Amino acid sequence: MRAKGIKILSLLIILCLFVLTGCKERKTSQAAERKEQDNVVRIGITFDSFVIERWQRDRDVFVSAAQELGAEVNVQNANGDMEEQIAQIDYFIEKKMDVIVVVMVASDADPAGLVNAVQRAGRAGILVVAYDRLILNAGVDLYISFDNEEVGRLMGEHMSEHLGEGGDVLQICGPMADYNVPQVMTGFDKALKGSGLKIAFTEHAEGWLGETGFSVTGSYLAAREAPKGIMCGNDSIAGHAIRALSERRLAGKICVVGQDADLDACQRIVEGTQCMTVYKPVERLARRAAEMCAALAEGKETAVSETINDGTFDVPYERLEPVAVTKENMDEVITGKYHEEGDIYLNVSRP
Repeated sequence: MRAKGIKILSLLIILCLFVLTGCKERKTSQAAERKEQDNVVRIGITFDSFVIERWQRDRDVFVSAAQELGAEVNVQNANGDMEEQIAQIDYFIEKKMDVIVVVMVASDADPAGLVNAVQRAGRAGILVVAYDRLILNAGVDLYISFDNEEVGRLMGEHMSEHLGEGGDVLQICGPMADYNVPQVMTGFDKALKGSGLKIAFTEHAEGWLGETGFSVTGSYLAAREAPKGIMCGNDSIAGHAIRALSERRLAGKICVVGQDADLDACQRIVEGTQCMTVYKPVERLARRAAEMCAALAEGKETAVSETINDGTFDVPYERLEPVAVTKENMDEVITGKYHEEGDIYLNVSRP
């Protein structure tokens, strides 16, 4: 009887040790086992939407790089709908993907629902990667993005140098539901300290709606003196802000900054209506993400040395560096590498 009791106790201890090994190790092992069984890594990726120009490029590079590595990729588009994105994650779980990549919908419609979906994937032994946007409190297996505080710092630094005499700045950012936005704002604010520039008004473009740049800039100009600069959350917002400036013959007279290095933003920079943009080399980001997804699925080490706290968990963080782009370094950074010369200089002669 005593021997039987010892045997039961030993089994309980073994069971507890198994549980304490951690869910991440089990997920990696399960993904690797599935890969070994069918010899193909299966990746599901769900995008916020393709309204923003750069996401189309991210998609194309990611899929191409993953396929070069022998992986299969299932691409889904949530069209800015959080509930649809949650449904897509559940679809990937049902399809037993090895890795699910999430470009989070920039909405606070159902953050708990998204976290629950990520955790359902984890319980199914599927690895989850947050691409470019961190999913708060979810404990994803990897977060890969750019240094977003540095993005803001580059914007603020350029504006400080360009507007040395100081003055008011209008700030039109993306939605706070996008974790990158407060980071960019922090970097921008730090760069303005001691410059004499002050943020006179801040508005957020819900869902990254570019037209917010037009309406907010128009309303601001109708009520106040024109600002010295306009900080825009991305180049789409910047383009619409400049449209509002053009209606008042102010385009090119006010320093407008953005990010993403969209083609039309690069055109505006060489034409003189936008001061600068921040280039985030999405080809490098997408390719690196595809490589890391394949490695995770195969149970390999990814050599990620940094972590970032998502509010609850310390998440492995692969951080890439952004680059400031102006008329002066356009050809060095962008021309022929990200956009073609003929497209950038479509409306002006190349200097």
